[in-house]
Amino acid sequence: MQAFLASHPLVLLCVQAVLVIATSRLLGVVLRRLGQPLVIAEVLAGIALGPSLLGLISPDLLATFFPASSLGTLGVVSQLGLVFFMFLIGLELEPALLRGLGKSALAISNTSIALPFILGAGVAVWLAPTLSTPAVPLASFVLFLGVAMSITAFPVLARILSERGLIHTPIGALAVTCAAIDDVTAWCLLAFISAVVKSTGLAGAGLTAVLSGLYCGAMWFVARPLLARLVRERTDRRGISQRMVAFTVVLLLLSSLATEVIGIHALFGAFFFGVIVPREGGLAHGLRERLEDFVVVLLLPLFFAYSGIRTQIGLLDSPVAWAICGLLTLLAVVGKFGGATVAARLTGQSWRDSMSVGVLMNTRGLMELVVLNIGLDLGVISPTVFTMMVLMALVTTVMTSPLVAWLQRREGEELRAQAAAARAP
Repeated sequence: MQAFLASHPLVLLCVQAVLVIATSRLLGVVLRRLGQPLVIAEVLAGIALGPSLLGLISPDLLATFFPASSLGTLGVVSQLGLVFFMFLIGLELEPALLRGLGKSALAISNTSIALPFILGAGVAVWLAPTLSTPAVPLASFVLFLGVAMSITAFPVLARILSERGLIHTPIGALAVTCAAIDDVTAWCLLAFISAVVKSTGLAGAGLTAVLSGLYCGAMWFVARPLLARLVRERTDRRGISQRMVAFTVVLLLLSSLATEVIGIHALFGAFFFGVIVPREGGLAHGLRERLEDFVVVLLLPLFFAYSGIRTQIGLLDSPVAWAICGLLTLLAVVGKFGGATVAARLTGQSWRDSMSVGVLMNTRGLMELVVLNIGLDLGVISPTVFTMMVLMALVTTVMTSPLVAWLQRREGEELRAQAAAARAP
């Protein structure tokens, strides 16, 4: 069977897709009952189908269904899926939302990025001699670990709020706005760091920065108005046409190609193009309807499988390695939860609402895996650091739903107690 699958790449890819989707959905049924989002099941499914579990139980099965020779194809398909997913994330991000809550959201978001970034960069300086290599510049390792600690998973946070009926509450709106600003800031930082890593010397980094600025300016001030005008002229009550969808997909791929050629990353081009797509005329809504299920059900789980195969928990083979993993997780929680909570409190929120914002902003989820895969592909982080950070992302995401539920219960109990006290003679 192994020889047959190895000689038929398409059959092997189909088998891999079946295994990944089935495993993630089965785990999702269990984890949904525990109040966890589907993303946790998909991450665990990827890890289970990789060397950390399947390879440990049966190396022959791992070599049969996920041979090393197939990782190139799986990686390309998963990257294409990520391009479309980041486009969908950009579509979900309402630019007007960034202005909705003003200084409060900006202060919380900036603090929840700055503090974990400082903690991550600080610990990276200490860890570099043992977890990095001389081939990786210290500045690249430090900057990347700082950004990796600063990520908030905007889509996971939004889904948790939606599932709990909090998306339209004041605290839900504040959290979503902060996460949206976080996304934009983190991707800009990541684009800068990618430029530094890929370029040769300060001149190369400067050229990449200038080209990135020209790209953003052209997209925002030229492409956005033209696309808005085109949407107004070409859409009607029947919705967007197939031709309009094809035209938009071509522009999406060209935007991704542009940022990849510039030297940042194709995902940034996809995300930014999603941000500038007009919300009027039903284009953004129509694109989400047509693309989301295919991307989320098929392509995204393949990315998790690809990440899972690259996650080798066996690399953490000593108490020191696990201690470092625990330290990274602790610093990530302290930086993100602590920074967001204190900033929310200082901007006038109650302690309970501030803690709710802190818990939600501490969600890493998918976005962390995207960033970590970029770092691994660029060679900035080693497989060991990749594994540590994947585990950190899992822990911080798993924490979110139970803590939000607990805070909601506490608030409900207090409201009931206040109501009972008010009725008492």
